[in-house]
Amino acid sequence: METTGKTIFVPGATSGIGLALALRLHARGNTVIVGGRRTELLEQITAEHPGIHAVRIDTADPASIRTAAAQVLADHPDLDVLVAMAGIMEPEDWTSSGFLETAERIVTTNLLGPIRLVAAFVEHLRTRPGAAVVTVSSGLAHVPLRVTPTYNATKAAVHRLSESIRLQLEPVGVQVVEIVPPAVRTSLMPGQEHNPMGLPLDDFADEVMTLLETQPDAHEILVEGVKPLRFAEVRGVYDATVERVNASDPHAAAL
Repeated sequence: METTGKTIFVPGATSGIGLALALRLHARGNTVIVGGRRTELLEQITAEHPGIHAVRIDTADPASIRTAAAQVLADHPDLDVLVAMAGIMEPEDWTSSGFLETAERIVTTNLLGPIRLVAAFVEHLRTRPGAAVVTVSSGLAHVPLRVTPTYNATKAAVHRLSESIRLQLEPVGVQVVEIVPPAVRTSLMPGQEHNPMGLPLDDFADEVMTLLETQPDAHEILVEGVKPLRFAEVRGVYDATVERVNASDPHAAAL
């Protein structure tokens, strides 16, 4: 994916990884539109970073996705890149009642959200030279964290979805790039900002941008910190890696 001279929509960019990448893409001369549910955060971002545009979108709501897509395409008919960032991560205890509502909410946001976003933009992107869809999975797609079973499952699905739609979209001119984060110090889960096992957000975002710039044809963007998870099974250390992740991550003791 080219990282300059593009028009890029990043739903889920009001904080964390999404915002960090949006700011870096903007700094490289791209036209960047950030999306999110909270209008006060969108207004704050556009005020603090002149030149960035904003659109309200709730990626758990199909009607909101359709409305936001129509607005983005009307205002930015040169849109080249969709970065499907939005996602949630919540603990679940499947040994007690009450987990189903949480699980369904995670599936709606993390899996149906990207599917609906791609559906809303893919027809347009097929008309744009150098277009790209960027998905965001997780190292936990490959090595599970005990306390987040549905999150792990949705990210595994995003990984396989990315590999599958790439087979259809790249022959018609739309690149599919999957960013695979490890644990990063964000507010995705309570306390994760201080997770000693997590990468500092700025370090992660800088490494992602370097990889995007130096590997424009890459299918997966793999920072060094995620490779032990991504390749655990291939390297024959899956069981040991599962044990290590669940022993060392502070969220593993939540249940």
